[in-house]
Amino acid sequence: MPIDYTTDAGRVRLLIADTNEPDLLLTDEQIAAFLSMARGAGTPRIKRAAASALEAIAASEALVGKVIRTQDLSTDAAKLAAELRAQAAALRGQADDDEENDPDGGGIFDIVDMVPPFQRRWTAEGAEAVDW
Repeated sequence: MPIDYTTDAGRVRLLIADTNEPDLLLTDEQIAAFLSMARGAGTPRIKRAAASALEAIAASEALVGKVIRTQDLSTDAAKLAAELRAQAAALRGQADDDEENDPDGGGIFDIVDMVPPFQRRWTAEGAEAVDW
C-alpha cells in the first residue's frame, strides 16, 4: 500500500525521508509508537515523533555502523548518526516554535474576554438597579 501523506504517520515518514516504499526503514507500528509517545497535537506532535524516529535511526546506525573505505567509496556511520541527531534537534525546535506561535491555543495560556456577571443599570429615580 502506498504511503498516505495526509495521515500523521505519512507525514512522519516524509519528515524522516523514509519514503522508499519497497524498503522502509521503520514499520507502521514503530511510527505509531513514536506518535503515541510525542506530546502536543497536530504539527508539533508530528515533528516530535519524527525527531524521536530520527534519534532511533541514529542510534541504530551508531550501533551497527562502521567507518568503511574502499577505493572509491567511504561511509562513516558516526557522522551520519550526528547529522540525524542534528535534524532531530531542529525538528524539536520547530515543534516548540509552532506551539509558541499557534494562534489557536497551542501555548500555555489563553486570552479570553471577561464577561461581567451582570450589567449595571439605573432606575428612573437614579438608584442603581441590580440584576442577579
